[in-house]
Order: sequence, then structure tokens, then C-alpha cells
Amino acid sequence: MKITKSLLHVGVLGLSILASSVMAAVSADEAAKLGTTLTPMGAEMAGNAAGTIPKWTPLATNAGAVDSKGFLANPYASEQPQFTITAKNVDQYKDKLAPGQYAMFKRYPDSFKMPVYPTHRGATVPADVFASIKKNATSTNLVSGGNGLENFETAVPFPIPKSGVEVIWNHITRYRGGSVTRLVTQATPQTNGSYSLVYFQDQFVFRDKMKDFDPKNPGNVLFYFKQEVTAPARLAGGVLLVHETLDQVKEPRSAWVYNAGQRRVRRAPQVSYDGPGTAADGLRTSDNLDMYNGAPDRYDWKLEGKKEMYIASNSYKIDDPKLKYADIIKAGHINQDLTRYELRRVWHVVATLKEGQRHIYAKRDFYIDEDTWQAAVIDHYDGRGQLWRVAEAHSENYYDKQVPWYALETLYDLQSGRYLALGMKNEEKSAYNFGFTASTADFSPAALRQSGVR
Repeated sequence: MKITKSLLHVGVLGLSILASSVMAAVSADEAAKLGTTLTPMGAEMAGNAAGTIPKWTPLATNAGAVDSKGFLANPYASEQPQFTITAKNVDQYKDKLAPGQYAMFKRYPDSFKMPVYPTHRGATVPADVFASIKKNATSTNLVSGGNGLENFETAVPFPIPKSGVEVIWNHITRYRGGSVTRLVTQATPQTNGSYSLVYFQDQFVFRDKMKDFDPKNPGNVLFYFKQEVTAPARLAGGVLLVHETLDQVKEPRSAWVYNAGQRRVRRAPQVSYDGPGTAADGLRTSDNLDMYNGAPDRYDWKLEGKKEMYIASNSYKIDDPKLKYADIIKAGHINQDLTRYELRRVWHVVATLKEGQRHIYAKRDFYIDEDTWQAAVIDHYDGRGQLWRVAEAHSENYYDKQVPWYALETLYDLQSGRYLALGMKNEEKSAYNFGFTASTADFSPAALRQSGVR
């Protein structure tokens, strides 16, 4: 082990753990920084010395209009890029880019660009979630060698992280509105830009938002997830059900699929790790969803520290309901004219496959936004040590509900020249519907069987 210090947050980072079982809660004195020198989420409250990153200023719930379908107005619509990074000038910005981002300029020198706008640190969550995060800081511990949590509430167990696996747990458990139903689409374009869409209807509920949740007996389930494919016709009616556990070593994720053609429900152990992603044409793994999900037990996690980096943020423009999917999906990569990048501080975590473990990604580099604990960029390396896939999330703050989340996830395959874009909802009849209520019975295999009608 070695002590890794952040250039921007000296003293917050401690010993990096690999797979040992350790106590992770911080002292009351350290936790007192939350809401003072640190935001209630654990980010640095202040901006940077250069003034290019401002202090944290929560975005108001009425920051913009909300249309009849639930789509949000862009509170920064009048702003123009301060500059644009292209293949011609990328080298002067290389120190603030992930290797994967830099590689995209080399792979697509004539079309890939990054318009850089002023930074706005407006991400926030409800007050009761902030209170739970502060409680977690002094009470939540790692168990099972870092692969599970105990004494955990709601979201973000380690707002003052001291190891790489703690940062990853913050991403896995971060606040996403508690519950949501959504209609989203996925595209896997060919190299010439041609594509067809897969349509999903998702239901997603964290355990404490279940009607029958017992806080005195919370159990090991973190959240419940159900995803139905609604189109194209050849895939329609297939449903995936997941019970995501907190300690997946003690109790692995439970997953089932309903096959509409066979009209039967079966267990789906392949829905984990590097099992194939749903209808993704082999372009993503199960644990690529939400940028990264699932048990962290197959990797050693090293916390490299914190750095300033250009990441896609406040991506309201690409979520505009006036856009068509054809406006977004282009050959090689999405339409970068619709993107917005900002200079932000990110946590850098390197995941290296453990000896004796199997995964198609031998190494992953994570860059996680300090304000939201959301993975912004993840570089994926193959078994030869070659950079293979680059995941980039385009985030936005659903300010009316105080929910930071993604507008779009992309995963670029540098070797094949293809990519996956997931989460588009521009042409759908509604945006995200937060506040969905359900009971555990609604997420049972029996309920999956009863609801499965093609």
C-alpha cells in the first residue's frame, strides 16, 4: 500500500485498500467538515485558485420551466462556449483529459470536438438525503473485504473517502431520486452511422422507497430494477428483473428474465460482471450500465487522487425534446455540437483485475465528479493492456426534483469504430417520472410472470 495525496484536497485521502476488510467511518470532527469546508455531499465547497472552477452554489428547484412532458428548460441556454477543443489544439489541453477522451480526438480527428462552457456547480439533493449522508460518514463501514456495506442509509456511504473502493461505493449508491419510471432508447450505430433503436421502459426503486420497507430490518437489497423492451417487435415483451444487493459476495445479485416468446421466467446469472448487456449488439457488458454497477470484488481499487478535468456536464442541450434521435446519433460518435463540457474536479480511481479473476476488461480508469459521485468518464483496457472502450456520461441536474443523473451514456469502441448510446428520451411521451411507489411483491418473479404479456 502507499499513501496517495490529492493535489487539491490534501489530507482527505488516506491509505488505499485493495481487498482487506476495514473500518471506513470517519470521526465526528472530520464529518463536521460536511456543510462547511466541504459540501454536504463531500465535494470541496470552494472553487479553485485560478477561478476557473467556482464555489458550489445549489441550483434552485425553479431554475427553469418544466414542460407538460416533464422536460426541463436549459438554465444556461444563453451561454456560448468559451473555446472548443479539436484535434488541432488538443495537445494543449491533454493534462485535463482522460486518455480515452484524448484517444477520441486521434480516432476521429475531423469530427470529434469538445465545446467548453463556464462551469456551474449546481448539483444538489433533498435535505433529508444530505442528513443521511452525514450520518453515513460516521457510521457506515465496509464489510466482506470492501465488497459490502453495513450501517448504511439512503445514499453515499463515504462522503469523505479514504480509498478507491469507497469512491466506487459512492457512485453505486448515489442518490437517483429514490424511485423513477422512465422511457429511454438505445442505439448501436454501424460505422457508417446507420442504426436502429431499442426502446426500454424502466422501473427503478431504492429499498427505502418501498411501501413495505422496514428500517429496523432493512435486509441486504439495495434497490429493485425492472426493464421491459417495448420495441422493436422482435424483442418486445422481454423483461429483466434485478434485486441488487449491498453485499454481493455474501448474497449475489438476483436476476430473472421473462422470455415473451416462451412465456416463461428463468434465472439470469449472466446479468452481472461481463455478461452481455441487453440488446446491445455485444457493445457493452452488464456492468457497463449506469457507467458501472455491481459487485466490486473482481478488481483491486486504487485511489490516485483528485484532478481537474473537462467532463460533460449540465447537458440540457442534448436532452432537448425538440431534437430527433437522428440529430444526436452520427457516425463514429454522437453529435458533439450538442454537448457541453465544463472544467471540474474529479476523483481518479484505477481498477485492476485481481489475480485469478475473469473479466473482459483487465483495467478500468474511473473519473468521478466530486459534486455528484457520478462516473463521468471510464477508460476500459483489454487483456493486452490496450485502451479498448471509452465511456462518457452526459449529466444534468433534474433541478425540479433535486436529482443529479445522466441525460445520456455513451460507450465508444476504439477498435471497431462502433459505439453505444443509451438513455435518450427526446422523442418519448414523457421525461423521467420520479416518485414511483411499489412494494416488494411488485418486483417478485411471480409478478414478472403475471405481467408478461406480448
